[in-house]
Amino acid sequence: MSWATSNLSQLWKIPSTRLLLTSSKLPKGSSLLSATEIRTTVCFCRKMQTQTYEVVNGSCVPVTQNNKQETPAPAEDKSDVKVETVGAFQKLPMVMPSVDILYSAIKKSKRISPTKSIVNAAKRERNKGARQLDALMKELGVPLRDYLDKFPNKKYLHPYERSLIELTLGDGNYEEVLGRLNALKKKVNYVGKEHASLCGKSVSKREAEERLAEGIKRLEDIFKSEGKAVDDLLNIAKTLRAMPVVDLKSPTLCLVGAPNVGKSSLVRILSSGKPEICNYPFTTRGILMGHIHLNYQHFQVTDTPGLLRRPDEDRNNLEKLTLAVLQHLPTAVLYVHDLSGECGSSPSDQFVTYKEVREKFSDHLWIDVVSKCDLLKDSPVFYITEDSSNQEHTEMEQYRKMGPPGAIHVSVMTEKGLSELKSTVHELLVSQMARIKSQNSNPEEVPKT
Repeated sequence: MSWATSNLSQLWKIPSTRLLLTSSKLPKGSSLLSATEIRTTVCFCRKMQTQTYEVVNGSCVPVTQNNKQETPAPAEDKSDVKVETVGAFQKLPMVMPSVDILYSAIKKSKRISPTKSIVNAAKRERNKGARQLDALMKELGVPLRDYLDKFPNKKYLHPYERSLIELTLGDGNYEEVLGRLNALKKKVNYVGKEHASLCGKSVSKREAEERLAEGIKRLEDIFKSEGKAVDDLLNIAKTLRAMPVVDLKSPTLCLVGAPNVGKSSLVRILSSGKPEICNYPFTTRGILMGHIHLNYQHFQVTDTPGLLRRPDEDRNNLEKLTLAVLQHLPTAVLYVHDLSGECGSSPSDQFVTYKEVREKFSDHLWIDVVSKCDLLKDSPVFYITEDSSNQEHTEMEQYRKMGPPGAIHVSVMTEKGLSELKSTVHELLVSQMARIKSQNSNPEEVPKT
């Protein structure tokens, strides 16, 4: 017992799986331990290995099995998910047409030769067929996997780019194409492995050749019938990559107004942007970007699709693009009004839309501009479809004559007011730059949208 007592303090270091082996190796001259003593030693060792402690008031307190409670794993905090900054569309990979992927894969797979050490003809053909089918499967599957990895998940995009995907491609179309691409990848992998396995089990050279040809034909048919997902992704990549890049740290001037009021003409005058200018509604069919360089300072100008008088839920995707720019980008607003009757929207409709937008984005820096002032007449313009009940409204009557209070009257044809407009725009963008710097230095302050 003296030997057992002196070595009990060392037993906690011995793993329980080795205890019975070491207990039989007694030092020379020592007496054998009884079964009770060995059993006591084993129990002591196991208790030492399984005992746990918790810290209470600075002291270690043993935790029994009865009061021990497992701490559940912390749930994933979705608020910590990192949201991408703008520019994700320019990082999209180049997508090859499906026909190019297919024939390139077939060409590369046919170069695969059997293992040189195989002498038997049937085994060589069986080995070659299995290797070529495996290579074809990989050559088809690897590009699909890369596209799925490199095209971003929409929920991790900046809200502005997320809106561009939904409004430009259609809600759900982006995810639907990626889903079809993932299904094609899985099908190629499954069929490729299946036919490679069948080819590897061939018992003759002829059977191996037939199963190789059958496997190639099967993969080729699958890729031809379902490869449209690749071509759809190619078109999506082209569309998204053509979207204008917005620098969130540079002040941006957003031109807003009804269709055909002259926004695009002002963008050409104020910036380097060259938008299409025609005399019909919705000339601007997307977000167009221009740039201003003044006194070594860089600013951005966006031309947006026109807004019509209707509820937000009835707006088309072009109009929703305009609202997305105002909502998700740190922009100053240049709102353009046309009171000449040339744009197709009545002054009263423009007034109602203007009031709604001004109220919704009241935190934005703002300039009002009345365009085509060379076409204004002494008497205000009335449309036959206008609501006569609003004609006597004082604010509406003032709007018909001069536009909103403080609006700058300009004419692209006569160049009236353009110098004043450029100066005011520069001052506005400098103020916008100061606001952006202030928000960046105080990230806790989230601007209203």
